[in-house]
Amino acid sequence: MNNPLISYFLRNQLVFSLVIIVIALFVLKIKGILIAIFISYIIMAAFLPFVEFFQKKRVPRILSVVIPYAIVFAFFTSLVIPLIPFFVSQIQSLFTILPQYFGEAARILGIHIETSQIGSLISSEIGEIGRNALELTSRVFGGVFTTLMIFVVSFYLLLDHDRIKRFIVNLFKTEQHEHILFTMSHIEEKLGGWFRGQVALSLSIGVMTWIGLTFLGVEFALPLALIAGILEIVPTIGPIISAIPAIIVALNTSFNAALIVAVFYIFVQAVENNLLVPRIMQKAVGLHPVVIIIGVIVGSELLGIIGALLAIPFISLILIVFNSFSKRT
Repeated sequence: MNNPLISYFLRNQLVFSLVIIVIALFVLKIKGILIAIFISYIIMAAFLPFVEFFQKKRVPRILSVVIPYAIVFAFFTSLVIPLIPFFVSQIQSLFTILPQYFGEAARILGIHIETSQIGSLISSEIGEIGRNALELTSRVFGGVFTTLMIFVVSFYLLLDHDRIKRFIVNLFKTEQHEHILFTMSHIEEKLGGWFRGQVALSLSIGVMTWIGLTFLGVEFALPLALIAGILEIVPTIGPIISAIPAIIVALNTSFNAALIVAVFYIFVQAVENNLLVPRIMQKAVGLHPVVIIIGVIVGSELLGIIGALLAIPFISLILIVFNSFSKRT
C-alpha cells in the first residue's frame, strides 16, 4: 500500500478501471497461449514425481527428465498411433448404423420416429462435434508449433524446476518464502495428481466397459468402450452420456439386453464412485460434485471443450491459492 503507483491507481478509479479493462482484453487476446502454458504446467506437475524418483536414484537431472518423456513417446508411437486408424473405422461404423439402431429402439418403445430424421440429426451433431474438435485441435494442439511449445515448455519447466521455484519465491518477502514454497508444492501435487488420476480413470473405465460389453455380447463393444473412456474426462456428465448409445445398441437385441446393459453401466459408475475415484482422484481434487458440474458448464460456455476439460484443475488451483492467502490474513 505504501507504493505511490499502487496508491495512485487505488485513488483514481477511472484509471484503475481502464487498466483492468486493458489487462482483461490482453488476457483474452492471448488466451490460447495462456491455455497452452497452463497445460504445459499440468504436464510438468504430472511428470515431477517420476523425475524426483530418478533423482533420488542419483540419475542426472537431464536424464531424469528425458526418461519419462521417452517412455510416453515410445508408448504412443508403438501402441497408440498404429491403432488409431482401426479405432476411427470402428467409431465410424458405429455412428453409421446408429440411426438405424435408434429407429428400431424407438419402435420397440412404441415411439414413431423417422430414421432419416435421426440420421440427419446425428450427422449434424457429429459434424458439430467434429467442428468443435477441429477448433480445439487448431487452437491448442493442432499446429505443430503449439504442440511442440507445450511439450518443450513442460520439459524446461521440469529441467529448471528448482531454479524457477526459487525465482518465484524470491519475489516475496523472506518471512513468506516457506509459505509460498508450500503453496507451490501443494498446487503441483494437486494438478499432477489430477492429470495422472484422469488418465488412470479413463483407461480403467474404458477397459472395464470393453470387457463387460464383450462378455454381454453387445455389438460395437470397442467403440462404445472408447466413448466411455473419452467421456470419462468430463466428470459427472460424461459417464451418463456414454451409456446412451450402448443402451440403444442393446435395445435392438431385446429390451432385457438393454436393461442388463443399463444395469452394467450403473455398476461401472458404482465401482468408479466408490472404489476408483476415492483411491485415484479424491486426494488429487477433492471438489464437491456440484462445484465440478458448475465448473464444467461454465468452462464449456467460456472456452468450449477445452474449458470443460481444464475447469477442474483451474478451480483447484484457484482454491489452493485462495485458501493459502486466507490463512495468512
